[in-house]
Amino acid sequence: MKLGTQNQSFFPTDIKEKFHYIKKIGFEGFEIDGRLLVENLDEVKEAIAETGIPVTTACGGYNGWIGDFIEERRLNGLAEIKKILEALQVVGGKGIVVPAAWGMFTHRLPPMESPRSVTGDRQSITASLVYLNGVAEETGTTIFLEPLNRYQDHMINTLSDARTYIEENKLDNVKIIADFYHMNIEEDDISEALHYHRDVIEHVHIADNHRYQPGTGSIDFEKHFKQLEVDGYEGFLTIECRIRGDNPEDEYLKSLQFLKNLLSI
Repeated sequence: MKLGTQNQSFFPTDIKEKFHYIKKIGFEGFEIDGRLLVENLDEVKEAIAETGIPVTTACGGYNGWIGDFIEERRLNGLAEIKKILEALQVVGGKGIVVPAAWGMFTHRLPPMESPRSVTGDRQSITASLVYLNGVAEETGTTIFLEPLNRYQDHMINTLSDARTYIEENKLDNVKIIADFYHMNIEEDDISEALHYHRDVIEHVHIADNHRYQPGTGSIDFEKHFKQLEVDGYEGFLTIECRIRGDNPEDEYLKSLQFLKNLLSI
């Protein structure tokens, strides 16, 4: 397993400098914002060639969710995701992280009654995933369907929820991304869920139970990393977190070392 990172506020803004910094501090891959990739494709290619740091995946960078309530926004999102997948093909990226939606609606906060039926939700997401599955096949990439916790999305919350879409629609180019933060809220046991869905998990996000940097909360990373190892997971563990502490850079580097120590055990 390898460690990857998303962007952080203290990373250099210049793209090539960003890649050099990521390599210097010890990461092995970069999960890039989709819009940044599309709008700076040539420079990203040059940065990869200079540093040897791959763009592993894309996350974000498009407007409109695959399960959006507004059809125009859903279709716009699909068009932008298609461009990101085409750019990922150019740089050798594996795929894009895609939730059903983020922050659009939750049953846990008022008004608590969705403007769309469960059937409508499933139809919207299914149509999006079937389309994106085809684009992923054409571009040699993967759609990483991400379950979010109940406070951020009402449609896909568990790994089982995501698996259902993949199996019912025979989506060969859609896999699951397992995010420890969301799983900490939604799954009965993170390791058991990782093991049960091991055949469709092809990407992992890590943060601690409070969404801050790994090693500062209560998640048992050692246990869950060992489960991934036993199950033969060889992909990236990509940090997706906020940072708590007076010096964000120092705290992030401490977390990185914490993770490296666990992976070396």
